[in-house]
Order: sequence, then C-alpha cells, then structure tokens
Amino acid sequence: VEGRLLYSSGTDLFATYAKRFLNMGVSIVGGCCGTTPDHVRAMSGAVRFARNKQSSSATSTATGLLTIAEAPPVQPARATAPQALVPIAARSALGARLGQEFVVSVEVNPPASLDYSRAVRASQKLIDGGATVINTTDGARASLRMDNLTFASIVQREVGCETILHVCCRDRNVLGLVSNMLAAHALGVHNLVVITGDPPKMGDFPDATAVYDLDSIGLLRMISNMNAGIDPAGRDMKIPTRFVLGTGAEPAAQDYPRELDRLFRKREAGADFVMTQPVYDPRTMERFLEDTRDLGIPILMGVVPLASHRNAEFLHANVPGMSIPDEIRARMERAGNGPDARQEGIRIAVEAIAAVRDRVAGAYIIPPLGQYDSAVAIIRQLSEGTGRMTEKPAGQHQASLPLVHGE
Repeated sequence: VEGRLLYSSGTDLFATYAKRFLNMGVSIVGGCCGTTPDHVRAMSGAVRFARNKQSSSATSTATGLLTIAEAPPVQPARATAPQALVPIAARSALGARLGQEFVVSVEVNPPASLDYSRAVRASQKLIDGGATVINTTDGARASLRMDNLTFASIVQREVGCETILHVCCRDRNVLGLVSNMLAAHALGVHNLVVITGDPPKMGDFPDATAVYDLDSIGLLRMISNMNAGIDPAGRDMKIPTRFVLGTGAEPAAQDYPRELDRLFRKREAGADFVMTQPVYDPRTMERFLEDTRDLGIPILMGVVPLASHRNAEFLHANVPGMSIPDEIRARMERAGNGPDARQEGIRIAVEAIAAVRDRVAGAYIIPPLGQYDSAVAIIRQLSEGTGRMTEKPAGQHQASLPLVHGE
C-alpha cells in the first residue's frame, strides 16, 4: 500500500498525519509539491517512532534487555522466587480509593522554568476544590519542562496530597528507568501512569535522541516484577516496590482493535487502572466500556474542558485519539469566546462524565492552557449533580484485583 500526504502548512501536522497513516497500515508515506526538508525530517521522526512501537517486542539492545517487553512476568536469572504483591489498597492512598469511591485526577504540568510556585498554587487550589490526586506529565508532546518526579515530590511535600507520576520510555534507557523508579519510591511517589511517550520530533528539540528501550507494556512488566521483588536482571531486591500502576488508552483510536489488544496486554503486564484520552462522544465511551467490561481494572475517563470554538477545532483536527462530535463543536461556536465559551466547555465536560458516571471509577481532567478554575468547576458540578464525590458508583464494572499480575 502506498500513501501520499499533500499538506501545505506546518511540519507538526505533517508528522501527525504521517504517523496516523502508518498506524493504519500504509507502507509508504511521502509528500508532494511544497514538501520541504523540515517536513521530511518531521515525517522521518514519525516513521521511526511508529516502527519502534510496532517492533518494540522484537528489538534488542546490546544487553538484550528489550526481551522484557514480551517476557513472562518474571524471568529470574538466579532462581529468585517472586514475592506476593502487596495488595493495591496497601500501596498508596489512591490505591485504597480506586473502585471504592469516585476519584478525580487533575493534570498539572511541571513548570518550564525554575519557578514552580504557580504550579504548586494550582495544585493546592485543585485539592481544596475536591480533586483526589494531582497527576503530572513526563515531557508531554516532547516539551522541555522540569523533571516531573522532582515536581511531584515538591507537590506532595508542600500541598500534602498524593500525586500520579507519568513515566514515559522516550528519555531513559533501562538503567535510567530503574534508577528513576527507585528514586520515586524513596520519595514516596507510589502512583504511576506508564506510557511509551511522544517522539522528540514533536517538540522544541527535534534533533534530540529518543531511547525507547522499552514500550509501555515492557515497562509495566518491568515495574510489576519490581513489585514482586525482582529487578530487571532477575535478582532479589530484598525490599519490593509498592507501585500502583496506571496506563493510558484511546477510546477513539484510529486502529481501535489494536488499541484494545494492547490495553488487555497492559493489564496482563501489571496495569492496575486506566486513564483514557479525552472523550466527548458518549457513543465512543459506551463502546469502549462495553468492550472493556471484562478488563477487571478501574477506568478513569479523560476530559478536557474546551476553552473556545477554536480550541475545539484544533483538538479535533490535530490531536490523535481525540474526536469531538459536530454537535459539540457547534455548541462551542454558538458560545462565542471568553467566559461564556469556557462555561459551555465546563458544561460539556460535566455532561460527558455524567453520561457514564455509574460505569467508571473516576475522572481524569486535563485543564487547557492552565485554566484550573475550570477543573474546580467540573468537580463542584459533578458533586452537586451526583451526590457526594465519595460515593461508590452503582454498577461499576470491576473485578477484584489479583495479588500477582500477568500470570
């Protein structure tokens, strides 16, 4: 199959759509008249990233550690027996609340400078406003920001709340990932969301080298083994880790069967809960919940409160995995700009969550452009509209969690 992409604008969209074509099975992607060397470089990065995702299980390094991605749950090199995993409720406060009450995670990005005061104040406002936990990204869209483990530990110390640490495979080799996990555990950061990560070509440093020793499935398995007291070399860790492991999912993925397959493999690799990409179409979420009814782990539904009609159109056209229905974009267009548009975006987010409130374990709110007041408003309206936020959702589809994953 050959595909050609004709696009007359920026390189980011060129790379995004090239990757979409590759994920759909196209073998060759190229450009026509107007394609510049910058477009080719962006497309090359997308091709390299897509190939890495497709072949990560078969790729190996000089040390052979990439076999972790497809290895059995524990492959000890020195006949070390795995320990029984600590029950999820004993690993963190979030672990104890998942499935027992409706939890709300709100995303706060680490700062792009040394001044973290604004992000800490935002975290405090969100916790005071009813958020359960603050989650912090790991260089989302390959942007340069403060190390998120450092920021998470600052938030936990200064705000006194738990955090969820995003961990991506882009920037660290296996040694660096293990070191990072040991540091996180020592700092009391026990909640993780494990992702493969956006390629550097998407960010401000397109010539930076990506690592990708592991993909998200391999990293989940590696950390799950650490929870069982086995390090990646198969040695006894003496003291096992106690991480609660989250993973991502795209209910509106272009290759939906592949997305479901990977999600179930992530569960088998050790994932304890799921945080979805933002969803606006209730039919999309209903389909996803129906297809994952046997998954057996809690699902947090992602939402981005739309800030304006332009914001809605941009997200719909440019962000893979996000599909905003025509009627939602029409509502944002009628709302105009400014406060009215933001209020309409809040209403849409609340409606999206409320439509499946009894079938999910919580919400994952991603405030656009640092508009944390919108997240607080969503939490308040959910609480007022559905009773106490701490109620256990009726009919939530969740099985009891096993003590040993991946067997």
